[in-house]
Amino acid sequence: MAKVTHEFDLYGKHYKFETGELAKQATGECLVSCGDSTVNVTVVVSKERKNYDFFPLTVDYIERMYAVGRIPGGYLKREARPSEKATLIARMIDRPIRPSFPDGFRNEVQIVAMPLVADQVNSVDTICVMGASAALTVGGVPFEGPLACVRIGRNPQTGEFLVNPTYEERDNSDLDLELGGSATFISMLEAGAKEISEDDMLAAMAFGQEAIAAFCEEEQKFFQKVLEANGPFPQHEYILDEPIAEVHDRIFAHFDEMSAALKDADKLHRIKHVEELKESITAEFTEEEQAEWERAIPVELKSLEKHAMRRMVVETGERVDGRTATEVRPLMIKPNYLPLVHGSGLFQRGQTQVLSVCTLGMLNEWQRLDTIEPVDGKRYIHHYNFPPYCTGETGRLGSPKRREIGHGNLAERALLPVIPSEEDFPYTIRVVSDVMESNGSSSMASTCGSTLALMDAGVPIKRPVSGVAMGLIQEEGKTVVLTDIQGLEDFLGDMDFKVTGTTKGITAMQMDNKATGLTPEILKQALQQAHEGRMFILDAMLEQIPAPREATKESAPKIISLTIPTDKIRDVIGSGGKVIRGIQDDTGATVDIQEDGNVFIAGPAEAAAEAAERIKAIVKVPEVGEEYTGRVVGIQPFGAFVELLPGKDGLLHISRVAQGRVDKVEDVLNIGDEVKVKVLEVDEKGKISLDRLDKPEAPAGSGKREHAERRGEHDEHRGRQRRHPGDQGRGNREGNANAGRQPRRHHEAE
Repeated sequence: MAKVTHEFDLYGKHYKFETGELAKQATGECLVSCGDSTVNVTVVVSKERKNYDFFPLTVDYIERMYAVGRIPGGYLKREARPSEKATLIARMIDRPIRPSFPDGFRNEVQIVAMPLVADQVNSVDTICVMGASAALTVGGVPFEGPLACVRIGRNPQTGEFLVNPTYEERDNSDLDLELGGSATFISMLEAGAKEISEDDMLAAMAFGQEAIAAFCEEEQKFFQKVLEANGPFPQHEYILDEPIAEVHDRIFAHFDEMSAALKDADKLHRIKHVEELKESITAEFTEEEQAEWERAIPVELKSLEKHAMRRMVVETGERVDGRTATEVRPLMIKPNYLPLVHGSGLFQRGQTQVLSVCTLGMLNEWQRLDTIEPVDGKRYIHHYNFPPYCTGETGRLGSPKRREIGHGNLAERALLPVIPSEEDFPYTIRVVSDVMESNGSSSMASTCGSTLALMDAGVPIKRPVSGVAMGLIQEEGKTVVLTDIQGLEDFLGDMDFKVTGTTKGITAMQMDNKATGLTPEILKQALQQAHEGRMFILDAMLEQIPAPREATKESAPKIISLTIPTDKIRDVIGSGGKVIRGIQDDTGATVDIQEDGNVFIAGPAEAAAEAAERIKAIVKVPEVGEEYTGRVVGIQPFGAFVELLPGKDGLLHISRVAQGRVDKVEDVLNIGDEVKVKVLEVDEKGKISLDRLDKPEAPAGSGKREHAERRGEHDEHRGRQRRHPGDQGRGNREGNANAGRQPRRHHEAE
């Protein structure tokens, strides 16, 4: 294939598509860039179809640290398993691509997106979808393309929407909306927002659909250039699993039985009845027929279940558990569920139950992120766990899977806009949501449970957040929007649309859509029903815990924040960390000193307070007029040194240690004595002069003894002069002689 390049400018940014030079043995390949950020996307399709009853698609996003000019950390200096961000981007690529393949496609497909350059200005995630779409097309793979993905931001001052904003623009935006799909419909949506209204979100989605269409048009221009340079795209024979009329008719003859089996509010009972029915239907086929139609039979059984559920909803308005389309399942809400932990909340909706637990820590416990994006880390962390027992199954426990990472990220984005700032609440905050049982919407239950746990922990969130999952059924020309969908309605429905927010507005959204007829009117109805549903849930939550607790629990660390001069940091740390270690060892508190002079002290209340006072004492500069009770730490003939504060001494002159004349400081003070003093002077070099308060009387005879000793020494000197009258003359002569040597030399010189 000859190299083909297509460059264009759109919405203020420069883009480029390129193919025909790299990875030529792959089924399809495309190099796509925005600014200098560049990602290579390859597609490989297996030659043989697999014996599966599902579409075997794998999407991988591979980070290379050389893309940002860094060497990976760790001992091996090699990229390890994908970061959470890489997993989220892989999911973002997968979600619009997967439903675009034809039904019955069973060849294995692997898409690999690998950023080669990340310019730290333009994100590489959204352009990966265009790269995958282009690679599939030039590789001759059948799918409904072209597809594109855009990120929509908004300038909060002007209200102007931005397409694929830079990192700096994203930091200043009140909206982070990612949309994926074709020129005519949206199939994937992810959003984080700072409590924006439903109307504003609808406007952003409409604008995003227009932007997707513009990028799809540029892809078409690129494909035309490839055709002109290389001729028709490669043609591969891909055999689809086509419905077999006989199998379909025999299985769908049991439609009424399937409808009856589905009418059960209990998930496990319903699954049991449905599986028993499927087994009995399968048994009606001979062994030879089962071997011949081994793929067709399970596919038609799944189709039977799907259509029975969907027709029940559109024809009767009743769902499998007996609810109406807008009804929320029964709720159970219990804040403060666990003792000793810093905060907890149990949230149950129907047969979905989540236990969320909040833990508070020092700011230096924030999560550091090692990715190719210009993000250092985060202080609010949410982790979501979906163990196999929550669905009554056995399974392997280990590292979180893509679904767990994605659901955890959604709940994290939902709460992030209401988390207090570091200045208002100087803690690192971690919430863990463990799904105890699941029948759909566990990520929304995690959002609600996390709100309960944060409020129970005394985290002063701006407003409580609730969430609900919406569904869609389009069957026989009828459309029904469902509130609070359960697992079956998610799996067999047309849409999974999760919305979280406060009373003020939306904080996060996520949507996977299989319906091509998703109109703005349907989206508006879904958002309106979601608003009503999440307000109903929020009211129930606030009945149990109306507001965040006024203080953190006794089990939580108490954090005291203070600011010290940067030139005093060395004094607090001490040589080799001796001072700060001593404070921590003596008090039991943990001290974290930032480079800007901010100090955070954590521990039990008394320990943190004591450590704070010791640090304040170290950086305190005594001022004239202040009074202290100090300890004598040194004595000299001219006075005593008194320790006012740790590491700060002042001089108490001998003339001020007592009332009256004192011969020796030791007559009044000893090492270790406590003495009340007042600061008289602090000179420009920081030397402190003190005066003693409540001076005692000088010891009796102290001044007289000194006078007598000095007079005795004088008399003895005079006596020596009388007994040796010649001594002074000899001394004088010797002195004169010595003094006269220099003049004589001077005279000789003359």
